[in-house]
Order: sequence, then structure tokens, then C-alpha cells
Amino acid sequence: MAAIDLNADLGETVDGVPTADDEAMFAVISSASVACGGHAGDAAAMREAVDRAARHAVAVGAHPSYPDPANFGRAAMAMSPDELSASVAVQLGALVAAGADLFYVKAHGALYHAVAVDRRQAVAVARAVADQSGLLGRALPILGLGGEIAAAAASVGLPFVREAFLDRGYTADGGLVPRTAPGALLDDPGAVAAQAVRLVREGVVEAVGGSLVEVDAASLCLHGDSPSAVALARAVRAALDDAGVEVRAPW
Repeated sequence: MAAIDLNADLGETVDGVPTADDEAMFAVISSASVACGGHAGDAAAMREAVDRAARHAVAVGAHPSYPDPANFGRAAMAMSPDELSASVAVQLGALVAAGADLFYVKAHGALYHAVAVDRRQAVAVARAVADQSGLLGRALPILGLGGEIAAAAASVGLPFVREAFLDRGYTADGGLVPRTAPGALLDDPGAVAAQAVRLVREGVVEAVGGSLVEVDAASLCLHGDSPSAVALARAVRAALDDAGVEVRAPW
């Protein structure tokens, strides 16, 4: 039987208000990337996410970002490698302190894109993850698009796991369409579910413009804060179940 991980970015509270229906999302995913204070999420939200994960048998990953809640972590920040590494370390530690048994780490927003192309930032993040791995006594995989962060993970002895996005448009070169551009966000449950099955079966995604892009992914991501997140997640899970694809965490 084919198998795939289905992950979502959750635990993202702003001023105590959740940005997503976490209870509904946890019911259909296998891994949750939990905000740990950089862009969203506080100690209470982290503890609640950890509890939900336990109830639904969902693997918990850390979702660190630039320390920029004002922009929800979606704006680039100028930070030295040491500053960035320290910030990520604090965020990982906060989630562990909230009771999380971490299985992986995935950067959020602008940092996610930065570490794919910026070697210094990628190494800074990988170093923080490696330090946390040492504290836990096991290597934490880094989840991402690839590029520099994959190389940085390897350089510090960490596994790298590639993911694909179900609710984001792709460019012909395999990148994500910028959020400000047409076609960036996908919100049709049927189309997104079909894309999920095609990614598992064929390893390709249709880019904006119609070309096919090869994507070798072990995890599929949905953003929990999108308006149609729950409908998309339920449609994707149903389509994968119907296609005989087992949804399970790879960690």
C-alpha cells in the first residue's frame, strides 16, 4: 500500500485567538507543525496543540519562524546567523517545555523560503535543530522544499524530508507562486484532493501555465489558517483513503 504524510501548520493563535479550526484539522492529518512563539502561538496554545496531538495520534513538529508576530512571520528579517539560530533554539525549547515530543522541524513563512536559497540562514536553522537533537538524544528531521536547507541538514547530520503543498500554486521551476500573485492559493476541495492523489501516484504537480513539475515528496502540506482549510483537509483525506493510500507520519 502506498503511504504519505499529511501535515498542517497549527497551534497558530494570535492574541489568544486561533487562526484555524485545529480540532477539525487534527482529526484528519498525521503530522502537525505547531507554532512555537515566533510568528504565533503562546504557551497555552502549544500545550493545547500537544494535547490534541496525543488524542488524535498525530506527530508533533516544531514550526519556528522569524520572531515577527506583527507580520505573522511572512516578511523577511535581517538577522545574523547567531541571532537566528538563538531565536529558533528558544522556539524549539518553548514547544518542548509545553510537553511536546518533537518528531521534526519545519520553518514557517518567510524563513521557510529563505532557508531554501540562503546558505547562511539555512545553516543557522540547521545548527539550532542539531542542538535540540543533542538535547533529545535523537536526530530531528527537517521538513522543507529543498535547496540550501537540505544541504545544511546533511552538514550537521540531520535527515531532510521533502514536502509538497496542496493549497499553493507552483511555478514551472518547482517553486511556489508568491502569495501576492494570481494562482498562489488553491481553494477548490475537489481539485486539491485530485492533486494530492496525483502527487502520490505520479510524483508530479501541475504548475501555473499547465506544465508538469516533478515533486518527490514524503509529506503533503495544507495551511490550517486558510478559510477553506477544513474542507480541503477532509476532501484530501477522503480521496487518499479512496485511492488506497495510507496516511501516516514517516518519523
